Amino acid sequence: MGQVPAATRTLRVLRFLAAQPEPVALDRIAHACGLPRSTAYHLVTAMIEEGFVVHLTDEHRYGLGVAAFEVGTGFSRQEPLQRISRRTLAELVDSTGQTAHLAVLHGRDVLYVVEERAPGRPPLVTDVGVRLPAQLTASGRAILSALPNVQVRALYPDPSAFVDRHGTGPRTLSALRSLLSDTRRRGYATARGEVTPGFASVAAPVLDHNGHPVAGLAVTFAEGGPAGPGDVARAVRRAADLLTKRLGGPAQAPSPD
Repeated sequence: MGQVPAATRTLRVLRFLAAQPEPVALDRIAHACGLPRSTAYHLVTAMIEEGFVVHLTDEHRYGLGVAAFEVGTGFSRQEPLQRISRRTLAELVDSTGQTAHLAVLHGRDVLYVVEERAPGRPPLVTDVGVRLPAQLTASGRAILSALPNVQVRALYPDPSAFVDRHGTGPRTLSALRSLLSDTRRRGYATARGEVTPGFASVAAPVLDHNGHPVAGLAVTFAEGGPAGPGDVARAVRRAADLLTKRLGGPAQAPSPD
């Protein structure tokens, strides 16, 4: 934990609430953030006073307030992640000859914020502003693999949380955990036809100074095409590591592959 524990706990609660599709109960906040219930209560009470959290009294649940929205829109205006990533993605496109994109986690979806399309390559569904189920995309899997298990469990509490597009991909928490374990071991995430049949992607997480995954960086290519998945994966990892370094994040372990 950082040098200001109260601030670290507060940010942890905000980050957890931001990842939820709907307001949640206090006990769930405390459990997911590893806090005593009394501590969680005092933190959300302080955040309610500042407008970052709202208490839905009738439902006994807590959600993000207007002040959190203002912070989010401020990020959108400044676009710091987009600004520092464009050159790296452009260089990745040059080195692989394939389309590259950057996505952030938004609830159980990933939101694509940057795309650099390779010349002559077909358009993809991963255009800027598009949201897709995180567990089906390489970008989402890369991000989820770097999250604590308790946060993944909070995002996917039951089978109804799993979205299906083409009959493939994990449909239970245990299946997702197995996939994420393979991703961590390998050092990068993969997806093959779960979003668009005939196309595959590889992705790696981009970490901030706290080691938290702020984005997933991916390259998408036609299956069976000239792209070598291993070579693409190494290029993607190098690009993700570069962005992580620029954000002050920790060095990531080299892939065993």
